[in-house]
Amino acid sequence: MLEKLKFIEERYEELSKKISDPEIINNIPEWQKYVKEHADIEPIVLKYREYNETVKQLEESKEMLKDKLDDEFRELVKLEVEELTEKSEKLTQELRALLIPKDPNDDKNVIMEIRAGAGGDEAGIFAGDLFRMYTRFAERQHWKVEMMSSNEQGVGGFKEVIFMIKGKGAYSKLKYESGVHRVQRVPATESSGRIHTSTATVAVLPEVDDIDIEINPADVRVDVYRSSGNGGQSVNTTDSAVRLTHIPTGMVVACQDEKSQLKNKEKAFKILKARLYEKMMQEKNAEIAEARRSQVGTGDRSAKIRTYNFPQGRITDHRINMTVYKLEAFLDGEIDEMLDALITTDQAERLQQVE
Repeated sequence: MLEKLKFIEERYEELSKKISDPEIINNIPEWQKYVKEHADIEPIVLKYREYNETVKQLEESKEMLKDKLDDEFRELVKLEVEELTEKSEKLTQELRALLIPKDPNDDKNVIMEIRAGAGGDEAGIFAGDLFRMYTRFAERQHWKVEMMSSNEQGVGGFKEVIFMIKGKGAYSKLKYESGVHRVQRVPATESSGRIHTSTATVAVLPEVDDIDIEINPADVRVDVYRSSGNGGQSVNTTDSAVRLTHIPTGMVVACQDEKSQLKNKEKAFKILKARLYEKMMQEKNAEIAEARRSQVGTGDRSAKIRTYNFPQGRITDHRINMTVYKLEAFLDGEIDEMLDALITTDQAERLQQVE
């Protein structure tokens, strides 16, 4: 760890010279890049220098104890050694935390996709419950929710719903929600009172900028068609629905919620970019050794992550073995306690990887 810190300090000094160089200042994009890197590593360097100063003082105090000192002064030096030892240990932990690689997507908006899984109509109703839970959570954070695409089912709920949550740090909070969510309850249509188990799949994707991923227009087939609906005024009389097919991957995205073909096309491209980016990141992560991968933050869509048990009024997250008994409030968007525990666990696991 200390070698890594020394290298960062040297890089910081090099960057300090670069951002003061008139030649580089005249090249605005290059100068901005160096300023950002300089600002990113500055907190680490300042903490490292504080650590070095503390270690130096500690060594000096220990040396003093080797000299002949009167009892009263010796006790004072001993006390100082204890305090400096404690401080150096605290600074070591803080440095480890600062060295945890930051997720570049953490500050981004998110695109959330919820799909009904096993369980028929009840799975669709549960998908609707999850959609409401996340929108209520977003409201509590003063974030904005924008519907991207939805496929409702006749008895209420959704076969599929895709929506965007706009807010600083939305991805950092919600990225651990990817996976299979399971519900255990007695459906309203069940006369015998038998408990049914249903599932819904949640995918959390960071909103992708053009600089993150580039799509060749020639790789995308765009089809337009008439929007389908439940009848009445909601059915469009023009070809406003849009279906995108990404030819190299076979990925298909359809949007028909907006009356404008252009808006549906924009939303479909946002979803396609986010899915392609996720695919790219998953392939990249697959190359990382299993021992180096965080068990909490993998976002594996096929992994069962949480159970919502209605008869017992409990929610259990299987990744961190955490159970809370406040089902109604949880489904009303009070999910902070669970999210904070997932974030803390993930950070603790990544701390162990900082040597």
